Amino acid sequence: MWNGLSLAVVLPTYNEHLSIRECIEQFEELGVVDRILVVNNNAHPDTPARVATTSAIEVHETLQGYGAAIRRGFAETARFDLVCVCEPDGTFVPSDLLKLLSYAADVDIVFGSRTVQTFIFSGANMGRFLRYGNWAVAKLTEILFDTVSLSDVGCTFRVVSRKAIDTMSPSFRSVGSDFGFEMMLSAAAMRIPMVQIPVHYQARVGRSSVTGNRWVAMRLGLSMIALCLKARIAKRRRVGSTGNGGD
Repeated sequence: MWNGLSLAVVLPTYNEHLSIRECIEQFEELGVVDRILVVNNNAHPDTPARVATTSAIEVHETLQGYGAAIRRGFAETARFDLVCVCEPDGTFVPSDLLKLLSYAADVDIVFGSRTVQTFIFSGANMGRFLRYGNWAVAKLTEILFDTVSLSDVGCTFRVVSRKAIDTMSPSFRSVGSDFGFEMMLSAAAMRIPMVQIPVHYQARVGRSSVTGNRWVAMRLGLSMIALCLKARIAKRRRVGSTGNGGD
């Protein structure tokens, strides 16, 4: 419970069996989380045994993909006022949740950002290519949607209000790695109050199937640019169909 609001943490997992137990335990230690939900997305077979030693609840989502796992997590936590999304791969510091929550009284979504150099730990997979790539797409989004200051479109650590989830859910389409960015675009297009703040970013435990490969990361980046432009065009068309001159 945080400021009288119930709080759930959703942890999607595929290949995080080496780090997930420690991540859960660190969230437990904060004393503000009412439920920790692990969404097993066809994860490593050692995952259930590690989760079972904690207070977390595990559900299985067989439709493969980050977006499918998070959308399942949102559905499973429907009775909670606030939902934190975080990847349990060791890259994020669970105590940063308290920093995200400090803004949750004023906005409906608090996005983390991994691109502020001061907060990037040695060994973290955030070299110039990824850092400036994320920053560039973030600034494109900021300009096209005339929204708040953004510096990272790929950070998956965030806190979202139930009101915002319910508002955005009908617009969700992605079940893959770009779902987090789709959520950001939906929030920007719908003018949902939001902010982005720096979070710590550490070396991953194990290898990422996305950012661990430069070419895969590049393809994801290009798909994000396409998604951004498509969302902006769709917004302009909606505005035009209503006869509203502003957008």
